[in-house]
Amino acid sequence: MQLVVGRIGRAHGVLGEATIEVRTDNPDQRFTLGSKLTIDSGRELIVKSARWHNQVLLLAFEGITDRNQIEDLRDQLLSANVDTSDLAPGEYHYQQLIGSTVFLNSGQLLGPVTEVVAIPGQDLLAVEYQGRQVLIPMVKAIITSIDIENKKIVVDPPKGLIDVAL
Repeated sequence: MQLVVGRIGRAHGVLGEATIEVRTDNPDQRFTLGSKLTIDSGRELIVKSARWHNQVLLLAFEGITDRNQIEDLRDQLLSANVDTSDLAPGEYHYQQLIGSTVFLNSGQLLGPVTEVVAIPGQDLLAVEYQGRQVLIPMVKAIITSIDIENKKIVVDPPKGLIDVAL
């Protein structure tokens, strides 16, 4: 499955290295030498070098030799082919939640998940509800079930949480 693992940031130096906004729990596994990554345009990039500098990941790609080429790729998302078969039952990648349909315990349709917002403390499901975005905390007390195969999420939000968006 193709999953977003990072975003290309600004150029670092003049030789074509890029700062990377890491969006994976396994950066040392996803950004190894020779790793094939795909950007938004569908172009494939091959990692030529990877190093950490002041807690920032720097990558160089084959065929990219100067900072102007990196700046042309700035803000592109990097996707990698990730094997999801090794996930334990009940585990999932956040990107697998995007597009899932969210229902209340009563069966009422809320809408699709448009994003998973990562913030300190807890993550939030961004759900499109009646033309507005509702942020639902990803805690066991609220999310009662997640069915990845059927892309269905059932929630039991506290009174008033959904009404905040209206």
